[in-house]
Amino acid sequence: MKQRVFVLLCLVLLSSAAQAMTGAARSYAENWTRVGAGEMRWFGLKVYAAELWVSGTRFDPEQVFALQLTYARDFAGPRLATASVEQMKRVGTFDNALLARWQSELMRVFPDVKEGDQLIGVYLPGRGAAFYHQGRLTGELSDPDLSRRFFNIWLDPRTSEPGLRAKLLGVPE
Repeated sequence: MKQRVFVLLCLVLLSSAAQAMTGAARSYAENWTRVGAGEMRWFGLKVYAAELWVSGTRFDPEQVFALQLTYARDFAGPRLATASVEQMKRVGTFDNALLARWQSELMRVFPDVKEGDQLIGVYLPGRGAAFYHQGRLTGELSDPDLSRRFFNIWLDPRTSEPGLRAKLLGVPE
């Protein structure tokens, strides 16, 4: 009996996550499949849970995909933008003027988040990205290079979190 309740609860939770994902990103693809999931921790404290969703059956960086973050802590939007730029610098070399412009663009689309909030970024190859907070569009990026490099924070082999990358991509560490 306990096992059935547990399985049912898991199915409900997965269904809720899928509904949040498809609700926010329905206009970009019909069918969404979760590839993998993991947690970002900093000095042992959970920062967020991350899920990678694709518009097919496997991850292809040249196809539409989405990253869903469910925050375990409160963060101001400008802090998220600053942290994102710092992480992008870890996986590439950029001039300061470009980084300042990118930080400004990210500040425009990132809201403040509270514990339990979901932020979904949808990568649109060759076009940019769209961001949703709690299912509501917060903004779009029209710079394909910034968009690609933003998602590379998690998906580039040089990421600062290779264990999380492996879990998101569904591959052994």
